[in-house]
Amino acid sequence: MRRAVRWTLIGAGIAAVLVVAALAAVPYLVDTPRVQALVASSVSQALGRRVAFAGVSVAVLPLPAVVLRDLQVAEDPAFGPGPFLTIDRAEVRLRLWPLLLLRVELGDFVLKKPAISLVQRADGRWNISSLGAAPEPRAGGRARPGGGGGGAAGALLGSRVRIADGQVTYERRARGAAARYRVEGLDFTLTGAVGGGLAFRGDGTVRPGDLAVRISEGTVGPAAGRALHDAPVRARVTLDAKNVHDLVAPVAGAEPVVAGGLRGSLAVSGTVGDPVVSGEVALTDASVTRTNPECPAPKRRTLTLGTVRMTAGWEGARVTGRPLAAAIGGGAVTANLTATLDGGIRVELDDLAVRALPLETVLVDFLCQGYAVTGPLDLTGRASARLGDVWRTLGGQGQLRIGPGRIVGARALALLGGVVRLGGAVSSLLSADLPPSLFASPLEFDSITGTYRVTDGVVTTRDLLYTSRAMKVAVAGSYTLATGALDLDVVVDHGRGQVKARVTGTTASPSIRVAPATILRDLEPGKVERSLRDLLKQFR
Repeated sequence: MRRAVRWTLIGAGIAAVLVVAALAAVPYLVDTPRVQALVASSVSQALGRRVAFAGVSVAVLPLPAVVLRDLQVAEDPAFGPGPFLTIDRAEVRLRLWPLLLLRVELGDFVLKKPAISLVQRADGRWNISSLGAAPEPRAGGRARPGGGGGGAAGALLGSRVRIADGQVTYERRARGAAARYRVEGLDFTLTGAVGGGLAFRGDGTVRPGDLAVRISEGTVGPAAGRALHDAPVRARVTLDAKNVHDLVAPVAGAEPVVAGGLRGSLAVSGTVGDPVVSGEVALTDASVTRTNPECPAPKRRTLTLGTVRMTAGWEGARVTGRPLAAAIGGGAVTANLTATLDGGIRVELDDLAVRALPLETVLVDFLCQGYAVTGPLDLTGRASARLGDVWRTLGGQGQLRIGPGRIVGARALALLGGVVRLGGAVSSLLSADLPPSLFASPLEFDSITGTYRVTDGVVTTRDLLYTSRAMKVAVAGSYTLATGALDLDVVVDHGRGQVKARVTGTTASPSIRVAPATILRDLEPGKVERSLRDLLKQFR
């Protein structure tokens, strides 16, 4: 037993001596100029970009490595002067076993705190599209070209490439505006895959927004003779954010403020340059907040949406949610969503279905509409708009039913009261049937039904019908969302008579013109004479 222990210790001592001797010999074994040229030509040929670095040194501890200082990879000239990647320190690890045999073989390639710039132009082209497309004839900086280019590139990519604590900035350029995000704390590993190609995994945090992203099961297929842009890709991606407010604001604007936690599980396919993403995404405790000067204090109002779920997809500049489902109060909203990100965000909602949506929550508590009504809303149709200018770009069509409920908006009550009062100026009988005081407080109704069409923010209807026990009101015409402009024909049928009015102007200051013939048509001549005589007495 003692002999075995002794020989074990002797063996360990010999191994330790060999390791120390190998480490001590590293500076002498490594031909620094040759390695400098080898790394430069390998990376240049692998990426198809000019590579420059200030110099090369050899480090023994903690692991033997060749250290590259101030490394830069050039940008695609079509995207500006660059650079695409900058790094203060990169290490090319040396394999330990060959060192013991006094041979130098390159191992892992470690990039510590690199800064990588990803840019997408308005036409959808990425600055990584040309990576690997055309190898540079020589490397820049102080590096000297070396032989063995193709084999060296293959050897380099056959090793493991690791990014430690990296930062990736993303910029999308569209119509003079730019959306910018960055990934911080990026840890990413790239290794050779069985059967060719590459395997990768990693995680990082997207800011603004503190969105945690984790990538697993990633593979990039072989792309011999093709750019990296065309290489097939597969991966699983998980998303996790406590609040999407800062994530959404750069593309949606300062208001409305969208908030809520984000959870997602996505599958990536397609190619590196044109990925296709699909999976499940949920926005929890979602809400929308906006400041409305029309509201009494508080001016800043929040609409709670609960949990918004969708089966999401992303391809090119298009994001889809098919279907999207949300809840507001006791109501439900479902639709097929398509968001186009080219030149601003344009949202389209097809197969839109609203069931039992409590309008008081939206129109009164959130929007503070002067024409607000309460009651459950059922609606089917479609809609589209650009998020930066919803009221002027809204389009779509559909049909709706509201009720039973009440008219509570002061402007709606004043408008109906104005029509009745003008009618009463000609017919005292009408005033008796529908006293103006009826419109001084919320007015109950059985239903509001109709169809509508919206074009560039102008809502038109031909058959909007308000029904209550006291009267029916038919409305046809247009309403401009951005300015509040009105151009409506209103017919009030109170059972014993009818008032037809033309309403123009704006919602804040409507102009009402009543057609007297509609009031006098059904009245007896004697009643007309008495009504007019009583009316003239008021002006004596």
